[in-house]
Amino acid sequence: MSHSEHSASFAKRFGLTLLAGIPGILALVGYIYLTTPATAVPAGLSLPLLAVSSGLNSLLILVVACLLGTYAAPRVGLQSYLTDRTGRGDEVWRRLRPEVGLAVGLGALGGILVLLLDVALAPFVAQDLPRSAIGASEPTLANVLAYAPVRFLYGGITEELLLRYGLMSVLAFVGWYVTGRRSEGPGSGVMWVAIVISSVLFGIGHLPALAQSVGLTPALIARTVLLNAVAGVLLGWLYWHRSLEAAMVAHAAFHVPLVVLSLVQVALL
Repeated sequence: MSHSEHSASFAKRFGLTLLAGIPGILALVGYIYLTTPATAVPAGLSLPLLAVSSGLNSLLILVVACLLGTYAAPRVGLQSYLTDRTGRGDEVWRRLRPEVGLAVGLGALGGILVLLLDVALAPFVAQDLPRSAIGASEPTLANVLAYAPVRFLYGGITEELLLRYGLMSVLAFVGWYVTGRRSEGPGSGVMWVAIVISSVLFGIGHLPALAQSVGLTPALIARTVLLNAVAGVLLGWLYWHRSLEAAMVAHAAFHVPLVVLSLVQVALL
């Protein structure tokens, strides 16, 4: 492949992943605009400007993640059907279809496991977190429905591009490089380190949003990082052994039990 062809291929793969992540950012912008109370808007900002600036920040991070993933992922054997496709959408689905059952099952199981862990850890954080933070910030039907697109689009697609395609791919590449590139790709040790680190950072990434509603304590930080890291390990394993798209499907399925819980909370109040 010539240099120009390789550059064009890189640009195309980068563009495809970037476009895939934009609907999630738009969902996040819409949620912020629809649900942020006027009293929570920082001085000097309007609500529309707050929503748009949040979206632009997320877009900038997504651009960086997609650039890094487009470079690193194919070099360490991590697969994405979207970027490997022949140009037809039905080809992506044909390759993904055998993985959907496993992805949905692991994702839903992960969501249930996190709910059970949340209940088990509740006594340790009850004084800091009177109510589970898994559901919507306010238990109303409008907020649950407004947040659902964020869960499925931003969580299911955009976060996978950020954490798996971008971060985990780069960690695997760096680990492979540091260990001397003794084989065609990183070994299981390198991959597990990449999965665990990206999963812990996935959990840490949820702390700023939580800090906006409650005061963070060591117990609450540990609980939040653990719950999200459990999901990150499952998703990272799927990305490693199946594909990025399988991890996306699983991440979306992971949120199904959480949305159901939120709807139950609304019905009981």
